[in-house]
Amino acid sequence: MISRIDLRGEALPEGSALRDLLPRAEFDVEAALEKVRPICEDVRHHGAAAVIDYGEKFDGVRVPGLRVPAEAITRALDELDPAVRAALEESIRRARLVHREQRRTTHTTQVVPGGTVTEKWIPVERVGLYVPGGRSVYPSSVVMNVVPAQEAGVEGLAVASPPQREFGGLPHPTILAACALLGVDEVYAAGGAQAIAMFAYGTDGPEGCAPVNLVTGPGNIYVAAAKRLLKGRIGIDAEAGPTEIAILADSTADPVHVAADLISQAEHDPMAASVLVTDSEELAGATEAELKTQVAASRHVDDRIVPALTGKQSAIVLVKDLADGLKVVDAYGAEHLEIQTADAAAVADRVRNAGAIFVGPWAPVSLGDYCAGSNHVLPTGGCACHSSGLSVQSFLRGVHVVDYTRDALAEVAHHVVTLAEAEDLPAHGAAIKARFGWKVPESK
Repeated sequence: MISRIDLRGEALPEGSALRDLLPRAEFDVEAALEKVRPICEDVRHHGAAAVIDYGEKFDGVRVPGLRVPAEAITRALDELDPAVRAALEESIRRARLVHREQRRTTHTTQVVPGGTVTEKWIPVERVGLYVPGGRSVYPSSVVMNVVPAQEAGVEGLAVASPPQREFGGLPHPTILAACALLGVDEVYAAGGAQAIAMFAYGTDGPEGCAPVNLVTGPGNIYVAAAKRLLKGRIGIDAEAGPTEIAILADSTADPVHVAADLISQAEHDPMAASVLVTDSEELAGATEAELKTQVAASRHVDDRIVPALTGKQSAIVLVKDLADGLKVVDAYGAEHLEIQTADAAAVADRVRNAGAIFVGPWAPVSLGDYCAGSNHVLPTGGCACHSSGLSVQSFLRGVHVVDYTRDALAEVAHHVVTLAEAEDLPAHGAAIKARFGWKVPESK
């Protein structure tokens, strides 16, 4: 059901040598670039018509227009299951509590008398939020993208999600209902690379999509490739790869919980990664037995769970002790990292690389996916060693405002001129001298 990797022998290697020993899904964005390049160019030159054509080709439905009518969004909310509505409302409430605290404030530093630098935070003007379709429906991704953007103060929000043949070419009604709950009325029935290109280049017409400054949200390899291709024209949050969970556990962990959490991630996609790192061979064996039992009772077994658990991206990694276990999970840099050990909080505090950390037996990844208040748009593929998950900060730009008086500039002018000349940029120094009659003031 799941392979084993035994690292209990010699001392663990360092850096990339250790990373190379760990399971990881193959995700060749570079190869996908050549497939999405003509799609993006087509959208650039032919706009909405190209997006509609690709929707028919890839999603199997031809839409009359990309913009979802307002009445369809309202109707989706009116027809939403009350229990689902209540769950989404609670998810939104908790996400707002957490993300509202992330907003940064303007701060002014007095460098010298008469000389200040102020850092102010300005929201991105317009954002395109991508919500994937396909195997599953992700209204939770609407929440995770929209809430931090709104809390950052972004004024222009547009959501794109693939058209669904069974819903007449509209995005899934639960996604539309989530948009309605959040007050988002600009929604497009567009998916894949063509949706990212639509955001980047915009489309014409009264129902057209204006270009955006930033695109966020997870998607498949073609969405990731389009983000890479168009980065620079647009800002991006990340190139999301296959989802992944790592669990660092010792003999105190419950194998029923561990197996259930590994399966919960595996049901996303055949490429999803489920990794257990443990110093307990007994837990490893008990988890393997639980996997067989629980998988047999699950849905999506043959098309998602079994391929994910048996793939090269999933494994049980045996280590000699928790210290080595921490080295392994830091080298892996999981999107989601669960700590199921004795004194889990102290162990979690020692972790350096993870998208999000879930502490103890009562904080499973599923909680974070929906109702912890945290954000579930997280770095994958080991990118947690240098990148963060989506937050209010993702939608803000820090701008320095420099304000100096004549005296404050005079005090430091000789240093500026000296450094300009040291870099062989005499015109830089001349810009200072011109303000003082071409004579640099002497330092006081």
